[in-house]
Amino acid sequence: MNKQSIIVAVDGPSASGKSTVSRRTAQAVGFIYVDSGALYRGITWKCVKEGIDVKDTQAVTDLLIRMNMELVLRDNAVGYLIDGEDPGQEIRAEPVRERVADIAAQQVVRVYIVAKLRLMTKFGNLVMEGRDIGTVVFPDTPFKYYLDADPEERARRRAAEIKQAEGTDDVAAVLSSLKRRDQKDSSRATAPLQIALGAKIINSTGMTIEQVVDTIVTDLKQAGVVGS
Repeated sequence: MNKQSIIVAVDGPSASGKSTVSRRTAQAVGFIYVDSGALYRGITWKCVKEGIDVKDTQAVTDLLIRMNMELVLRDNAVGYLIDGEDPGQEIRAEPVRERVADIAAQQVVRVYIVAKLRLMTKFGNLVMEGRDIGTVVFPDTPFKYYLDADPEERARRRAAEIKQAEGTDDVAAVLSSLKRRDQKDSSRATAPLQIALGAKIINSTGMTIEQVVDTIVTDLKQAGVVGS
């Protein structure tokens, strides 16, 4: 880890609230926000765009070798361009959503993304959300959190997001999809979803976003890394 950079690692399953919590925490303490999952979605998007089977490890490896993922800082968050193109909200669409777990399960992809994530310390202090930030990417950071919520609560949250973007809100279908993603994430051979050693576990069921953010910000203030 860059000695000048403070890393707040926020891990958890899909729709646990980690994106909103991480973004607002970064805003509250003046850190830079990183959505690590967006990088996996970006590679998935590129595969879909080029007609590459996301389960074809050799084809995915060849893609990683020839493509360029450029890290960029925008609006106090780290983003990227793939071969000069910003995929934008296309990384949130169903074709990507239904394939990203297969991309994330591949070791060659995780090695590629972890290297990119570690490079982000050049931008400054980070609040980084994902599934293996505290276990693999920055295991030495003292600021590790694992956000969770009841499956039904997570399904309602994700369905609301999808309805806003696509006009559909089938909670039962979303719940089934989340359970499949949880199973893939927790059982994959490379960097499975786990609670990092020393992480503070926060179950956000019934909590407001502000309450979760306040918990993290209070810890940072008590540690003296941000002002009171």
